[in-house]
Amino acid sequence: MLKELLKKEHLIMNMQARQKDEALEELVKVLKFPPDKERLLLETLKKRESIGSTGIGKGIAIPHARSVVLDKVYLVVGRSKEGVDFDALDGKPVHLFFMLAAPPQDPGTQYLIALGKIAALARKLVKNQDYLNIDDPDEFIEYLVKLAEEE
Repeated sequence: MLKELLKKEHLIMNMQARQKDEALEELVKVLKFPPDKERLLLETLKKRESIGSTGIGKGIAIPHARSVVLDKVYLVVGRSKEGVDFDALDGKPVHLFFMLAAPPQDPGTQYLIALGKIAALARKLVKNQDYLNIDDPDEFIEYLVKLAEEE
C-alpha cells in the first residue's frame, strides 16, 4: 500500500523549513494544487496540529488530515537533515515527515490503513537514522518500501 503512495514527485529530500508552519507549507506545495485548494488543505493540517502535535518523537512527524478539497489519498515525504522545530512530543527536531491527506469519504479506508502502515514504519525508522544518509531519491523510496514490507 505505501509503495503505491510513495512517489518521487511527492518527495522532498532537502527541506528548507525551520519551523512547523513553514514545514507544512513546504509539504503541501509539492502537490501543486491551485492556491485556494492549497490554502484549504494547509488550514486543515494546521487545525489538526493545534489539537496536538503530530511530531511523534525521535525525529519523525506524521502530519495528517482529511479535507474536502481532495479526491484521493496523498502522501508527501519530506526530509530535513538539519531538523525542524515541530513541537514534537520529545521536544527534539523532526528530520522526517510523512504528510498524509485524504478526502472525508474514503470507501476503502485507505487513509486509516496508510496511517497505520506509516506508524509501523516510523517504529522501524527510529532504530537508526540511515534515512539521513541516502541522497538518491529512488534509493530513498526503495529503502522506505523495503523497510515497510519487512515483518
